Amino acid sequence: MKKNRAFARERLRVSKKSCTFVGCIVYMLLNKMQEVIEYIIQFLLYGNEQGAKLVGYTADESQWPNYRVVVVPNGHMGQQIILPTEDDLALRIEKHGNTHVVHTDVIYNTFFYISRAEELLVSDRDEHGRFLAQHSMLGKKNRLMIPLIDEYSRAMIKLLDLPLPEPGFSHIYLTHDVDSIAYYRHLRGAIGGILRGRAKQVLAARRDIHNDPAYTFSWLVSQDKKVESAQSIYFIKDTPGKGKDYPQYPLHSADFAELKRQLEDSGAQLGWHSSCYSIASSPHRLIASSPDSLTHHRSHYLCCSIEKMQQLVDMGVKHDFTMMFADQVGFRLQTTRAVRWINPMTWQLTELTLHPMVAMDCTLSHAHYMGLNEDEAYFECQRLFEKVHQNAGEVVLLWHNTSIDKQGYHRSLYEKLIEMLR
Repeated sequence: MKKNRAFARERLRVSKKSCTFVGCIVYMLLNKMQEVIEYIIQFLLYGNEQGAKLVGYTADESQWPNYRVVVVPNGHMGQQIILPTEDDLALRIEKHGNTHVVHTDVIYNTFFYISRAEELLVSDRDEHGRFLAQHSMLGKKNRLMIPLIDEYSRAMIKLLDLPLPEPGFSHIYLTHDVDSIAYYRHLRGAIGGILRGRAKQVLAARRDIHNDPAYTFSWLVSQDKKVESAQSIYFIKDTPGKGKDYPQYPLHSADFAELKRQLEDSGAQLGWHSSCYSIASSPHRLIASSPDSLTHHRSHYLCCSIEKMQQLVDMGVKHDFTMMFADQVGFRLQTTRAVRWINPMTWQLTELTLHPMVAMDCTLSHAHYMGLNEDEAYFECQRLFEKVHQNAGEVVLLWHNTSIDKQGYHRSLYEKLIEMLR
């Protein structure tokens, strides 16, 4: 995007031919920022490269007539991370001759949310080190259900007189975190079950894993297959953890071999479910079992941080499915669409794609999260699906195999959501 290099020229003029060491560094940084800016503009326009050439990012009024739409920089892009105020987020547009001038820096604001830069500015965390909806500005204002960036996209597309994206689901991912394969197949679980008066269940599960109440995979597979366009992903643990984070099934066991066979036969993808507390080493056993499993990742408890995401980049992980607040449904990235992650500490556009989650079973039901009844949970999911459909985004659901057997509505709600997606 040649014209958009006005941004770089406004910052500092550097000649390749007369490049000093410092000058070369600055030149590379400016090119890196230009790559980020060009990516964001194209993302806002749903990948329309020709449309992106009509968008300028400059405060130089002499350059404005060269573009159909100009976004005026707030001066922070590539320089400093600030927390946008409500006024900073609201769209302000004027006509300057034949050019629409957007005085809201939608490029910086988009960067701010898809990079999760907010988490560098706010120190609040829960007992698991998680940044929750209650810690975020938009979460505190109950504004997580409307994807701000997608609203920016629709406005920019209309200003350029381009066609809006056709409503629909670009992708549907039905995902399942396998925290435990079975309750009673290991000694500790069997003893606990007997002590709780469940001896018959324990004996049945010991005879055949399919009788274990946590082994609900046949039911999940049958439900997921009803959505023909959906991709099923099961995230498998393979790193040291502690407490509830500790993996309760060895990958060399016959139980895991049976599960792996069943899932692979169904066409499901295996992914890596990393520890909430550490990601220091790659999941060697999982990779040995399923070589392509490292391409897809989700952190246990939805624990993520800027540092952890960069570690994923360094390890070659291509797709992350952690992006949702554990305590509140809504759009953590402020978009319904998958985005390439930009490291806010280095301003580097990475190869890691973030897939925004729509809803998780326990987020909806648990008393310490939303604490909704089934009708309320269904209504919230319906609202989210409508926003995703309107913006041609992705549906990413997270349902645990262990939630299906428990008292409550997770089984019946999942059936209803599957019907909604068919």
